[in-house]
Amino acid sequence: MSTGTGSKTAGKIFTVAVASGKGGTGKTTVAISMALCAETDVQLLDCDVEEPNAHILLKPSIQGNEHVSMPVPFLDEAKCTGCGKCSGICAFNAIVFLKKPLFLPDLCHSCGLCMKVCPGKAIMEKPRHIGILEIGAKGDVGFVSGCLDIGIASSPALIRAVRKQSKNAGLEIIDCPPGTACSFVTSVKDSDFVLLVTEPTRFGLHDMTLAIKVIKQLKLPFGVLVNKSISDDDCIGKYCSSEKIPLLMRIPDDRSIAEAYSRGVDLMEVKPELKDGFLKMIDAVRAIAEEDGGK
Repeated sequence: MSTGTGSKTAGKIFTVAVASGKGGTGKTTVAISMALCAETDVQLLDCDVEEPNAHILLKPSIQGNEHVSMPVPFLDEAKCTGCGKCSGICAFNAIVFLKKPLFLPDLCHSCGLCMKVCPGKAIMEKPRHIGILEIGAKGDVGFVSGCLDIGIASSPALIRAVRKQSKNAGLEIIDCPPGTACSFVTSVKDSDFVLLVTEPTRFGLHDMTLAIKVIKQLKLPFGVLVNKSISDDDCIGKYCSSEKIPLLMRIPDDRSIAEAYSRGVDLMEVKPELKDGFLKMIDAVRAIAEEDGGK
């Protein structure tokens, strides 16, 4: 387990990022179940902006939406001296210099450095629409979801916009994108705890270990939930035991759960007996984060 410090453990909002090293492990199901079980004010943030689907199971009432843009550079050719400094300074290769700079918006990270180094002040910024936020609620569960525009290659800016919608809830749950790329890092960053949802297969173990390496670099406390579990004696359990990683819960491999999911029915409706397990896990997550924050 990491020895890093959770950023909000002592504050009012406690943030749990529900993540996975690979897709299809059931993290959205787990995130929604945690939100529905929590006996406190809770907010669910769907940061899987390339394919948001938490709304399908949660079925929130959408009360409003917001358009999200990011600044991208454009050139005033009359002021450009052709020095090439903008292209040389760009760490993301988003500027190709062919006598004059050619900007590639899909590679741009909106850092603004090209604009700052331009001696002729020929570079300015204009907004580029990248997606939309949907804001609503299901009962006591606040809900925010981001949906990236088709053709937009970079998602971190929209993920940051989703996370900025955080409100003073007792518990904040982030449904993260799969994998370990920039979108994953942006989603889990500054959370109090990362709950890794995995499946008891060699593929699940492999991709979970990749996610663990990233989380350790970020110095965040974390634990594991095994979904579609058949036995306590599996590769995930053995790995967690050998690495002293908390294995916080198992959800059984049950056909009725899969059938309910295919109909857009949440786990708590079909398996209400799992609520106590989720409540105990939430308490355990808080205890681990508090202990980790004291180190």
